[in-house]
Amino acid sequence: MADERTESTRPQLRLVRMYVKDLSFENPNAPSVFLEKAAPKAELNLRVRNRRIDAEHWEVVIELTATVRAGDQVAFIAEIEHAGLFLVRHVPEDKLPAVLAVDCPTQLFPFTRQILCQAVVDGGFPPFLLEPVNFLAMYRAARERPGPAPTH
Repeated sequence: MADERTESTRPQLRLVRMYVKDLSFENPNAPSVFLEKAAPKAELNLRVRNRRIDAEHWEVVIELTATVRAGDQVAFIAEIEHAGLFLVRHVPEDKLPAVLAVDCPTQLFPFTRQILCQAVVDGGFPPFLLEPVNFLAMYRAARERPGPAPTH
């Protein structure tokens, strides 16, 4: 059976623009932290949020904070809000939450990771290489948690 949708009604998702909304790097214990022998330990916090801009455009933001400690000292704190403006057209309403929580951040994350890594290197540390994120697993876990359902 042929797809009866025309090009004008086929679902579309397109990244229109990427941008950094906020970027912060703190190196509060330099230079003594560079002499620390303890293995660094990282704490990561990741959140995805979105908001409708108009009938066909959504902003999706990855908020990521990395706090790295070496021994008793904070080595660095890096925070980023990296966003994308997405054209979302003809996506069924029941599919929209997954598109915004999975497909959009999946497109953004490699660039978010690179921006954060470069900030850490510029701060005097070795490259901070984040593992890929499974946004689908995050979305499913959020949907299974008790309480209000995730919104878009």
